[in-house]
Amino acid sequence: MKVLSIDIGGTHVKILLSGEEVPRKTTSGHDFTPDQLVKDVAVLAKGWKYDVISIGFPAPVHNNLPVAEPFNLGGGWIDFNYEKAFGCPVKMINDAAMQALGSYKGGKMLFLGLGTGLGSAVVTDQALLPLELGHLPFKKKTFEDYVGNRSLEKKGKATWKKHVFETVELLTAAILPDYVVLGGGNAKVLKALPPACLAGENANAFEGGFRMWSGPADSLSTPDPAVQKASRASRQRKTAKISVKKPKRS
Repeated sequence: MKVLSIDIGGTHVKILLSGEEVPRKTTSGHDFTPDQLVKDVAVLAKGWKYDVISIGFPAPVHNNLPVAEPFNLGGGWIDFNYEKAFGCPVKMINDAAMQALGSYKGGKMLFLGLGTGLGSAVVTDQALLPLELGHLPFKKKTFEDYVGNRSLEKKGKATWKKHVFETVELLTAAILPDYVVLGGGNAKVLKALPPACLAGENANAFEGGFRMWSGPADSLSTPDPAVQKASRASRQRKTAKISVKKPKRS
């Protein structure tokens, strides 16, 4: 089965066919609509034969459909009939979740996407759980307000980096993953990663699209050495924080 993986972003749309190595892309933007997506994909995918489509969408998705219009694109996405327009079966998830699925290497993984906002998802060998952790309250704002692109531009790299490290520490303490993958376009700003973190690749979104038709458990249950190392570091940090103070003798 040939899968066409589509990664929709605020400035570009990228596609890749399973078995191919070089993605193809076009521009998107504030006026970009689902009708334009279908037209552009038809042009971009010329010469490629595919059976099904995976879409990574830059807004919340539930039951294979958008539940909100994307901030950086045009309208009309919620009620659009994607399978009818493309003429084949279509699966859709949040773009951060698709990159998370493609980044997964075993164990319990927390994915955080540093971009316009804060994308998030948890993947285990049994399930993919898209999250909206970026909208959780944090210091009278939200996590996204501190680690999103606006904060990077307004506060500068040094302050933004501190917020990223603090966010990773807090979310890791809450979710207790074996390791964290930091992806998204702004992850490259970090010259050093927080403890127990791995660097994600944006190209992993395509792999996530391919895996959407096979399931996260297929061939993913054995962690690779990098994951095992990050997992050990994570456990050591958790253990170090657990201490029992002995009562003073009177």
